Amino acid sequence: MTLQDILLQQLANGLILGSFYALVALGYTMVYGIIKLLNFAHGDLYMIGAFLGFLVLSVLSPLIGDSWVGIMCSMVLSMIAVGLLGVLIQRIAYQPMLSAPRLSILITALAVSMILSNGVLAFTDGEYLAFSTDLGYEGLEFGNVFITYTQMVLVGAAALLMSALYLFVHRTMYGKAMRAIAIDKDACRLMGIHVNRIIALTFFIGTSLAASAGIMAGAYYGSIHFFMGFVIGLKAFTAAVIGGIGSIPGAMLGGLLLGLLESFGTQIPFIGTEWKDVFSFGILILLLVFKPTGILGRTEIERM
Repeated sequence: MTLQDILLQQLANGLILGSFYALVALGYTMVYGIIKLLNFAHGDLYMIGAFLGFLVLSVLSPLIGDSWVGIMCSMVLSMIAVGLLGVLIQRIAYQPMLSAPRLSILITALAVSMILSNGVLAFTDGEYLAFSTDLGYEGLEFGNVFITYTQMVLVGAAALLMSALYLFVHRTMYGKAMRAIAIDKDACRLMGIHVNRIIALTFFIGTSLAASAGIMAGAYYGSIHFFMGFVIGLKAFTAAVIGGIGSIPGAMLGGLLLGLLESFGTQIPFIGTEWKDVFSFGILILLLVFKPTGILGRTEIERM
């Protein structure tokens, strides 16, 4: 393959990987923006979404098959279920801790993460499950570059979800309420905004997007595992920080940029795929040194 072919192939690989990162990073940045919580259980909700999608698809496949129709139906149902689970976690674990020190709610998030991951571990005995689909491997060839229809549809679906979120946040009253609460919760209460309800809606949307990424990843890679949420949770958090934690466009940009950096980084001599995580977190350290707020982040002045 020529250098141009390698670059085009890695561009396609980077976009699909970056789409997964961006969808998960959006949940991180939305929750942090509205209640200043680093929800480290978010990666595990991505994993829960993959497993629920697998179970729903297993039930629906005898009726509607396991091609795109079945996957999309299972994705919608799983997004709703995981969104409700996110709201339940927020109400039980996080809402009573909103007035507690930041460290306390952070430890609570880590505890929720352990409960979710170990619960699935006990349920599956730690085994990999085959996420079987009937998508096939057809695609388009551009010289020596091959891009499957599955990659194109998944990137398109991720772009559609991210565009819908952006329009929701910037064009609807609920989105305006979210942005207002991120600025000043007390003033929003005085203005009659139901703050807890908007926070719950934020968790619902963020965890739903993580679930969609989990199902897409399961369909794309063909297997799911109880530990699959750990690494992507760290990578999505990295993407959110790179883009600017608290910024929705920043999370999208950070996810796509991290996916592209990983894909192209594997082609650098002496890097390879086994060093891609080192490469990714090295980029994060450099960014935090030279631009701590991220690409689209803004410096916040804390009021006393």
